[in-house]
Amino acid sequence: MSFFEYKIDPLRQSAVFVGASVAFMLVTALLRWIGISAIDRIFPWSVAAAFLLLYAVFVSVMSLNASSGLKYWGRSMYGFAAVAAGNGIAAWLISGLTLSEARSYRWTYVVITICFLVFLSILNLMRKIVAFAEREEWNAPRRRKRR
Repeated sequence: MSFFEYKIDPLRQSAVFVGASVAFMLVTALLRWIGISAIDRIFPWSVAAAFLLLYAVFVSVMSLNASSGLKYWGRSMYGFAAVAAGNGIAAWLISGLTLSEARSYRWTYVVITICFLVFLSILNLMRKIVAFAEREEWNAPRRRKRR
């Protein structure tokens, strides 16, 4: 069974992405604090944006296998908001910088949000087109008489 055939709830996915993001931020903050690596103070915001984009792509692709597209779409919106908020709060606590102080990351969040909506909309439209094509009865074309 392929990985993409599993039906995973978007809220569970959001919890996994927030947990992984926070763990990654904490490890990099620890490396910076110990002095092993010279990671920039703004790096947690980069991690937050990267995991938000990963969530957007992953949930969009997994929506193709959802049994109820509308329910999945709604739950993925709540999950996206949870990932954006969770990652933002973690990045703020670890870096000490707000989203406004993190230079261009405010716009990065806006762009990722727009991309998420576009990804999800395109894939839901693809699902509807495929479902319509499966319901249609396809007949062979009529043969014409040659003169």
